[in-house]
Amino acid sequence: MKKALIFIPIMHSVAVYAQTEMADTLSTQQLNEVIVNAEKPQVRGEDGIMIVDLPAIVRDKPVTNILEALGYMPGVTNYNGMIWLTGASNVTIILNGELTEMPLQNLYQLLYTTPVDRLKNVEIMYSAPAKYHINGAVINVVLKTPTPLDGLQGQVRAGYNQAHYDSYGGGLAATYAIKDWTFDLNYGLSRSKSWSREDTWSNHLYDGHRIMIDDDMRRISQNWSNTVFVSAAWKTLKLTYNGQIISDSKSWGLSSGTLGNYTNAYNMLSPVGYHNIALRYIAPFGMTVGGDYTRYSENRSQSLFKDIDYLLGSENRQDINRWHVYVDQHHQLGMWQLNYGAEYHYSKDHSSQHYGVLSDNPDFDDIIREEVASLYVGTQCSFDWGLSFNLSAKGEYNHNKFQHDWNFIPQIGATYNKTPNNIFQLNFNTQRIYPSYWELHGGTSHINDYSTVIGNTALQPYIQYDAQFNYILRQKYLATLYFQYGHQTTVQLPYQSPDALNLIYQTINMDYERVVGLNLYAPFSVSYIWNAGTTANVMNRRVKADHFHDICFDNSKWIFYGSLNNSFKFSQDCPVSISVDFSYISSSLQGIADMSGIWKIDAGVKCQLGKKRCFELDLKADDIFNKWSPTMTIDHSGQDYRMKVRDMTRNLKLTFIWQFHGFKPKDSNIDTSRFGTGR
Repeated sequence: MKKALIFIPIMHSVAVYAQTEMADTLSTQQLNEVIVNAEKPQVRGEDGIMIVDLPAIVRDKPVTNILEALGYMPGVTNYNGMIWLTGASNVTIILNGELTEMPLQNLYQLLYTTPVDRLKNVEIMYSAPAKYHINGAVINVVLKTPTPLDGLQGQVRAGYNQAHYDSYGGGLAATYAIKDWTFDLNYGLSRSKSWSREDTWSNHLYDGHRIMIDDDMRRISQNWSNTVFVSAAWKTLKLTYNGQIISDSKSWGLSSGTLGNYTNAYNMLSPVGYHNIALRYIAPFGMTVGGDYTRYSENRSQSLFKDIDYLLGSENRQDINRWHVYVDQHHQLGMWQLNYGAEYHYSKDHSSQHYGVLSDNPDFDDIIREEVASLYVGTQCSFDWGLSFNLSAKGEYNHNKFQHDWNFIPQIGATYNKTPNNIFQLNFNTQRIYPSYWELHGGTSHINDYSTVIGNTALQPYIQYDAQFNYILRQKYLATLYFQYGHQTTVQLPYQSPDALNLIYQTINMDYERVVGLNLYAPFSVSYIWNAGTTANVMNRRVKADHFHDICFDNSKWIFYGSLNNSFKFSQDCPVSISVDFSYISSSLQGIADMSGIWKIDAGVKCQLGKKRCFELDLKADDIFNKWSPTMTIDHSGQDYRMKVRDMTRNLKLTFIWQFHGFKPKDSNIDTSRFGTGR
C-alpha cells in the first residue's frame, strides 16, 4: 500500500511538468493503433469439473452437429460414432445438467440432429456429483438459452452420405422465447442403409480333430428414422418430450463358406418406438422435483435359410415401461453448499421369443420387474486459497428376480486452482453396471448352423472403480493419469464348444479388468493459418478370467492411441477452411482376443456464405483409405479363431445448412444400452 501512495504523487508531478514545460512545443499527439492479442482459455477447472470451450475448438472444422463436435474435445474419442472419454470406463451425456432417460442410440441420434452453433460450452465430470443422479463420468452439453430479444431462430439442414450405400436426411432446429416462456424444437428425418463384412476362420478342435470352418459374412441393414425433441418452459417449470420412431427396418446376414450359403433375414414387424416425457420444477427455496415416463417397444422376426431351404424362424418382442421420479434439495451455508435427495426407478420389461414348429429351441415369454431406489447426501465448497471440491455418498438398492443388491457409491472431485496457469484435479467414483434386459432372459439367436448368440440368465452386474488425476497447464494443455478397475466386468467373445461343432457368443462375467494409463493433449497454432490439436494416450490393460466357459486366461498389453487434428485458413476472414485429421491405435486386446492396430485419415472443407454467413456447406471424407477396422485373433487354451473385419468405414458426407434469424442451435441425447432384442 505504501508503494501505491508514493507512486501516485510521482505520476502527478510528471503530468504537471509535461503540461507546463512542453505546452508550446507539443500541442497535440496522435497515438498509433493499439492491438491487444489475447488467447481465450480452452480448458478451465472448478469444483472438480473441467469446462471446455468446444465451440472455439471446432470453429474451423467441417462439423455440423454436436455429436461430431464432441470427438474434438480433449480426452474424448469418437470411435465409429460412439463417444469415449479417456480414463473413464463409460460416460453419460446429459443436456444442460439434466439427465435424460434415452437409450444410447436415441441420444446419439438427437445429438446428431442438434446444430453445433447452439453450443455454449461442455463440462467434463469424471466423477459426477450425486445430485445429477448419474454414477460415473459425465459430459454435460451446455446450450445457449434463447431470450425474448432473439425472437424466432432456427436452422435447416440437409445431408447426403456415401459409403458402400448412400444415406440421406435432413432436420429442423428452432428456438423461441416470449416473456417467461421458452420453446425448443429439434426434428430429424433420415434414410440409412449400411453394409459391413467379416471374414472368419475357425480352426475348431472337436472330437480330437481340428476342423477348419471359414465364413464370409456380409450384413446389410436399412431403415427410416424420425427423431423429435420438444421442450416448453415457463419460468422454472419445464416439460420435455423425446421420441424416436424407426420404420421400414430390415437387415440381412449373408454368409458363405465351408458349411454352405446362408441367409439370415430380420424384419421389424412394427415400427420401433421410443417415447419419453419428462417434467421438472425448480422451487425458489432450492428444491428440484422431477419425473419422467419411458415407453420402448420392438417386434422383430428372424428367418434363417440355407440356400433356398428354410431352417428356422423366430419372433422376438420387447415392451418396456419405465417410471422415474426424484427430489433434490440444496442449501447455501456460507461458502458451503449442502445437497441431499432421493430417486426411484421402476421398470417392467415384457419380452418373449417364439420359434416356429421346425425348431426345437425353447421359447420364453417372461416379465422382469426391476426397482432401484437411492438416497444421497453431498457437499461442495470453494476456498480463497485455491481449493474447491464436491463430495457425495449415495446408498442404492436394486431389486429384480435375479438379484437383490445394496450398494454404497462414494464420489469425490477436487480442483486446486491457485493460478490459472496451473490447475490440478483429482476425481474418484464407483458405479454398478447392469446388463441389458434381453440378455437376462436367456434368449437364443442363430447366425447360421455353426454360430449362435445365447443370453445369460446368470449374468451379474459388476462394480467399476475409476480414478483420474488431471493437470491443466495455461488453460490449454492437459495431462490425465488414470486408473480403472472393473470387478467381475463383462465381455462377449466367440467360444469354440468342445462338445459340439458350435461357435457360441455369450456375455459372461470375468474376474476383473484393470487399466492404467496417461493421456496428453496439446493444442498449437501458427497465426490464423494453422490450428491443431494432438493427443497421445499410453495405457496398460489387463484382463483375467478363471472361468471363461471352461477355460481361463490372464492377458495384459501396452496400448497406444494417437491423433493429430489440423485446420487451415487462407486468411483471417476467409470463409473457407480445410481440415486434415490423423488417428492411430496400436494392437490391443479384448478379453481373450488380440486386436490388430488400425489407423485412419479424415479430411474436409467448410465453406460459409451469404449475408452474415448464414449459409454453410461442408464436405468431409472419413477414413479415406478404409483402414479403421481391426483383425481379431484368439489363440489360447485350444481356441483357434480369427476374424478380419472388412467394414466400409470410408464415407463421404455433404451437408448444407441455412441459419435464419441468427440462430444458435440446440442439442439432443438418447441411452438404449439396456433396450433391444438384438443383443
